[in-house]
Amino acid sequence: MTHPDLHARIEASFVRQGLMQHLGARIVCVAPGEVEIALPYSERVTQQQGGYHGGAMGALADIAAGYAGLTLAPEGQEVTTVEYKINFLAAFQGGELRARGRVVRAGKRLIITTAEVVHLDDNGGESPCALMQQTLATVNKTY
Repeated sequence: MTHPDLHARIEASFVRQGLMQHLGARIVCVAPGEVEIALPYSERVTQQQGGYHGGAMGALADIAAGYAGLTLAPEGQEVTTVEYKINFLAAFQGGELRARGRVVRAGKRLIITTAEVVHLDDNGGESPCALMQQTLATVNKTY
């Protein structure tokens, strides 16, 4: 379920993400402490063997979990990644990736999140692709 006010806040920041725009990512769902972002397969997101590039998967997980954190940050604040750790579970071609970001714990200055990246094939099948854990810091919004 998407929450209109939160969705508008996340969308206003998301459209400023040049990398996500370049890769063709889109927001699927926004809820308090949760954001899902989709990344369709294209030549922009592949590595030399034709599979999704780990950098694209990492960026997708980073953005989904980061925006999950932003849903709980105070108005006038943004978030920035302090660190993340990702495990790649399997390689895929075609279809679409979905990163489902979720807040584990939101503090005043640090927000701990996680993201699950899954691959959706053309028949609707879903397979695990990557798992990420992230630490965010709140920062003043500058735009």
